Formats: sequence, structure tokens, C-alpha cells
Amino acid sequence: MQIPLECSFHDVEHIEEIETLLREKVDQLEAFHAGITSCRVHLRAPHKRHRKGNLYEITVEVRVPGTELAVHHHQEQTSEHEHLAVAIRDAFTAMSRKLKRRKQKARGDVKAHEGQLQGKVSEIHHAEGFGQITANDHRLIYFHRNSVIDGRFDDLKTGDAVEMVVQDAESDMGPQASTVRPIGSMQYTPGG
Repeated sequence: MQIPLECSFHDVEHIEEIETLLREKVDQLEAFHAGITSCRVHLRAPHKRHRKGNLYEITVEVRVPGTELAVHHHQEQTSEHEHLAVAIRDAFTAMSRKLKRRKQKARGDVKAHEGQLQGKVSEIHHAEGFGQITANDHRLIYFHRNSVIDGRFDDLKTGDAVEMVVQDAESDMGPQASTVRPIGSMQYTPGG
């Protein structure tokens, strides 16, 4: 990190063990996401109860290039949050999930389509009754004349967009489509 960890304790005793735990949690976040430039953690025990312990609130603010992410973690109904270490763990777990989603989005790993797998016919042999489809997940999928619905195999040509269902078990030819349906255009283009 470019800026050292900043910790603030509100109605919480400043204990060296807790600060060490916070540094360990930040190190774990940094190992997961190397782009973190700063991290601030606010610890608060807002509920003063006599019969039960305090339920801690933890706020974790992480700055990464382009944005700042924050998690304000408090669960008034969770008795485990009477333990400061558990509340810290849960807050950093939530921040880790946020960083993971941001990292996936930046890499383009977010699902680009819902529903059936799509692709384009990359090869077709009308006389032999089979062809291959380049799927939007970049796999090459074999298909047979009988897998094309509505008997439209002879209407297919190279470059046509299709939706397909791929069998779970691969054949000798690799992944094979059990159902192929021509569609107007793809929702997602391989490599695009």
C-alpha cells in the first residue's frame, strides 16, 4: 500500500492484538488484490448493554485505482459480533468479496449472457451431416444434422449465430451439442 493502514477506535479499547489482527487482514487483502493504495478501519462499540456484551461495528474503507470501496459491517442480531475478532473477520470477508467482484468485472469475467450457450457456425459439411460451432466461451463444439431443431440443418451456413445445449459427457470428437437452434444474432461475440 502507498499509505499505511489507518485505524480508529471509538468506544473500543486500543489493544495491540487487535491492531495486529487488522494488519494481518489487510495483508491478506493485499495478497488478493495488489492494487490497494490505502485502507482505513473504524472500530466502534455503539451499544452499551449490561446483560450482554457490546455488538461491534466495523467499517473497512479500501482505495484502489479509480474508486474507493467501503463495507460498514454491523449486525445487531448476531451475538457472535460480541467478539471483536469475529466482527473484524466478517467485515474483511465482506470486503474481500467486494474486491473479488471488482476484479472480475475489470477482467471481464462477469457473465456476458444468461440462458443457453451461443456461438457461430465455424464449419459445416452438408453432405456428411455435421459441423462445428465456435462457442462464445471459445470452445469448438461438434454438432450433427439431427441436433439442429426444426430440420434446418441444410439452411445453416458458416458464420450463422446459434444457441445450443452441450452434452455433459464429451464424445470422441470433443464437446458435442445435443440441441442447436439458429438465432438472429448473438448477445455476445467471442473475443469481443
